[in-house]
Parts: sequence; structure tokens; C-alpha cells
Amino acid sequence: MSAVRLQGRSRHPHHDAPETAGDFERLARLGPGPEADELRERLVAAWLPMAHRLARKFRNRGESLEDLEQVAALGLFKAVDRYDPAAGSAFESFAIPTITGELKRHFRDHTWDVHVPRRVQELRNRVRTAIATLSSSLGRSPTVAQLAEECGLCEEDVQLGMDALGSYRSLSLDAPIGDGDDGYALLDCVGSTDPGFDLVLSREAVKPHLHSLPERERQILYLRFFSGWTQSRIAAHLGLSQMHVSRLISGTCERLRRDVESDRQPELSLAAA
Repeated sequence: MSAVRLQGRSRHPHHDAPETAGDFERLARLGPGPEADELRERLVAAWLPMAHRLARKFRNRGESLEDLEQVAALGLFKAVDRYDPAAGSAFESFAIPTITGELKRHFRDHTWDVHVPRRVQELRNRVRTAIATLSSSLGRSPTVAQLAEECGLCEEDVQLGMDALGSYRSLSLDAPIGDGDDGYALLDCVGSTDPGFDLVLSREAVKPHLHSLPERERQILYLRFFSGWTQSRIAAHLGLSQMHVSRLISGTCERLRRDVESDRQPELSLAAA
């Protein structure tokens, strides 16, 4: 009786919708096993054109149609698995909200370049819709107060939704800014760490210990690291062998390193405490 009711109660709104009421009733009677799996796959294949049709409604939103069709197919599989023909509704009526919900969840959870809480995403959608509506009627961009009145939100929530408008898609660092020969990339505006800051810290840490060095060692370090002299040139200038100059540089640098580290030990101990 139920099969007759399902078959005869209505025609599907799309002419290509398959008649699968009997297969769904058979699937409901089958227990887990290969036969049920094969029938489920056949039902998914039969209704796949409908899933792809729903996916196409979400195109032009930054996602490829192929990805959207895969998401819709996943939603279709869930609908086939959960559908109960005894509930009395046609499969298409049950499947469309399931597939559409899967597509909307995909956009909500997987397509944002910056993670945004669900509440903020919903505020963004309400504010975006209100901006489009008011801009059309006012002929200009609406104010925050006007958006708050249109959305039924407080101005703080409107501002939060507006801040999220730019979070859906990030801008490539190679994106051009400006036109013609004066144009430049966004990457050109991004700052970088100046290694000179670390150098200043190192110099300040070692400066007190340099004064305690013998005159000859100070002179060698100055010529090597500040004047850029080679070891052989320093050796000729001071009347020493290059090997001797090399040993003096290595030994002096090691001594300075130990002295600086010993100065930092109290600071490290205080930080640990």
C-alpha cells in the first residue's frame, strides 16, 4: 500500500528524477551486507544528476564545480543511508535539504582562508546582505547605524561582521598594487626582521669585556672584524705569524663568549625562578 502511495502521490519536479521507491523499500528490509551495499550504490548513482544540479547552484563562489559535486555526492550518500521510506515523504524531499546542508557546511567550515567562528560567519552573511540591500536603495554605502537597524543587531556586532568580510579570501602576497610602472606587489610592503637588532644586542653584551682585553688582542679584533683585514695582513702589520694571529683570534673570541655567558647566568636563573 505504501509503495502505491509513494509512486502515485506526486510527480518529481524534475523530469529526470528516477523512480526508486521500490528500491528504497527493499533497502530498508535488507540487513547489512554486500547486497545492501550494492543496492545503495545503485541508488546513489541514480540520484547523482540531482546532486550535481544542486552543486551547480553554488558555483561562482570561489570553489571549483568538481569539488562542489564531490561534496554534493557525499550529501547524497548520507541521504540514501538515512532515508526511511516508511516516514511517508518522497526521497527527493528528504535528500535536497540534506545535500544543500552539506554544501553550506562545506562553505562554512572549509573555504575560509582565515578561521572565523560560526557566529561571526553568520554576522558577516547578515551584514553582507544588508549592505547590498541598502546600497541599492540609498545609492551609497550605508552607515554602521543603518546596517544595525536593517539587521536588527547592535553596532558592535555589525562592525564584527564587517571585519569578517575580508576574512573569506586572503590576498596573495604577489597581488599587484597600483598600475603601470609604479605598481608593486603586496610582498614589497611586508616588513622583515632587521638582523641589525641582534647585532646591537651582541655588541652591547660584549662591549664591557672588550675593555678588559690586552691592547694587542683588542687591536687584532678591531682590525679583523671592524676594519675587515685578513689574518695575513694583520700578521704582517704586527710582525707575527698568521698561525699566531689565528690562535689569538680564536682564543680571544672564546674568552669573550664565556664571559658573556657567565653574565647571563644570573638573568637566566632569575627568569627560571
